Amino acid sequence: MKAVRSFRDTFQPDSSYRAFLLCILITGLSAGLYKGILDNYLAEVINMSEMDRGITEFFREMTGILLVFVLAACYMLSAETLFQSGALIILLGLGMHAVIPPGRILTILAISIVAMGEHIQLGMKSTLSLQYAKDGRGGTAQGIQNSVGQIGTLMGLLAVFCAFTIADGKQLYRAFFAFAAILSAAACIASVKMRGNSPTDKSPCRFYFHRKFRKYYMLEMFYGARKQVFLTFGPYVLILFYGAETATVSLLFAISAVACFIAAPLVGRIIDRIGFKTVMVMDTLILVAVCLLYGFSHHIFPKHVAFIVCCVNYVLDAVISLASMASNIYVQALSDSPDETKATISTGVSVNHIITIFIALFGGWIWQSLGIETLFMVSASLGLLNSAYAATIRTSPR
Repeated sequence: MKAVRSFRDTFQPDSSYRAFLLCILITGLSAGLYKGILDNYLAEVINMSEMDRGITEFFREMTGILLVFVLAACYMLSAETLFQSGALIILLGLGMHAVIPPGRILTILAISIVAMGEHIQLGMKSTLSLQYAKDGRGGTAQGIQNSVGQIGTLMGLLAVFCAFTIADGKQLYRAFFAFAAILSAAACIASVKMRGNSPTDKSPCRFYFHRKFRKYYMLEMFYGARKQVFLTFGPYVLILFYGAETATVSLLFAISAVACFIAAPLVGRIIDRIGFKTVMVMDTLILVAVCLLYGFSHHIFPKHVAFIVCCVNYVLDAVISLASMASNIYVQALSDSPDETKATISTGVSVNHIITIFIALFGGWIWQSLGIETLFMVSASLGLLNSAYAATIRTSPR
């Protein structure tokens, strides 16, 4: 009852916020099912090697680059229409997963299609949250939207954990892909009830470069490179090297999501209290220890203990990544207007994607050729470079 009152106090009563939030919840549930099984499916059914996983992530991240051109071509469409289009594309990709035979090329294609739909919806979520919110309630509206999506994702991950704990995993993958596709179809139906002609956010449709933001762009490159190592290869190390099963990986994702949900407000307060520069320097120094433990735990501890250490470090990395909010505060301090802030951050996201596609590709080669120790040493080195570069930032009096 309290939540319903909060929704009414936050959103405009004549907007389509109910259908929007329902779609976000169902999409989150579908995404939780999909995320919970994907890495183990690639390892156990498709038999993807370390290099194959890097190639898969290369094509998945390419959709983030293509998004700039897709949004530019669709600038006349409303935010509602683009959000609905993203839902349909996700349905197409999940449907492919459910029916195609196990094979590298078709699976990579299906993953890329799902990623394109997710990228399209990602930008529209904030736009629609702000559009449907009452005056002065935009931040609360975005918080509610994020919370609803995270609740759905968490439910999906826990469903995977329960199912794969009590049943034979390889027999469940196709059923879970089909169930995720059915939920995605339900999200499409819910999105049809979204009425309106909300203007799209134009900032993702262009690049904005200014000399005063050059350090921010460089920091985004360092951040994108080091983060991609954990996003792509963190779970795969647990699966290929330590033999983690689907139930274990999905539970780890769920714990990580809960930890981030709890830690996000605390990290925000820390940034406000000690300043964005200090946080940008310290978080990557902590990351160095996380990376080294992830790559060398099996040399220090017995393998079963090393596995637990890596799981703890995976969650810790997710929490540390919340400190990337500090770079947005840095941009805000340098910007002369909110539009400049938005355009700069959007460009930073694009710069981030450009570097991640190459890290995904070369990361797989480094692991396969030189071992996980070298891969995470590279990630730790990128963290040190990030800290050193962040230390050169001059804090703004604004």
